[in-house]
Amino acid sequence: MNIWRLALKLTGWTFDITVPVYDKCVICVAPHTSNWDFLLGLAAYQSVGRKANFLMKSFWFFFPLKYLLRHFGGIPVERSKGKSKGSLTERVVRLFETEPYVNLAVTPEGTRSAVDKWKTGFLYIAYGAEVPILLGVIDYSRKHIQISQTYQPTGDVDADMKAIRDYYSGWKHAARYPDKFIP
Repeated sequence: MNIWRLALKLTGWTFDITVPVYDKCVICVAPHTSNWDFLLGLAAYQSVGRKANFLMKSFWFFFPLKYLLRHFGGIPVERSKGKSKGSLTERVVRLFETEPYVNLAVTPEGTRSAVDKWKTGFLYIAYGAEVPILLGVIDYSRKHIQISQTYQPTGDVDADMKAIRDYYSGWKHAARYPDKFIP
């Protein structure tokens, strides 16, 4: 038993990750209403021997934390004007093209606060990299994490977003703070 699996077991969490193993994919995780979502999702994915990547502000990649973040799949993102080369979506697609393994976890809400409009960047990344999207849920009501659906994006942003939001519409109760999740 690895340390991640043990940590989840000791805290009463279960998980079910039944999607195929992909060398390259986007992992859409919702609802996202708590900072704990990151650690729980990371623990569940690591529990089955998979490594997830995640985007994080470059501000956090300072010594010695940067080594730990990179070890766990962190990808620093420079957001200030003039310092980045191309759009974030373009840079991430290039990463998919150059790296042999990228399982990029994203939260489409883009924040832990309630939002009506979800970010579409993860769809454009999936389109550009030509990778599937795994649909993950962190269910606080049952203390259960699951990634059991694979979504093949069509290239139609509106249709893809509707299909993904429809999937998550049945998970409002799962959020740590349900009032902050608008599927």
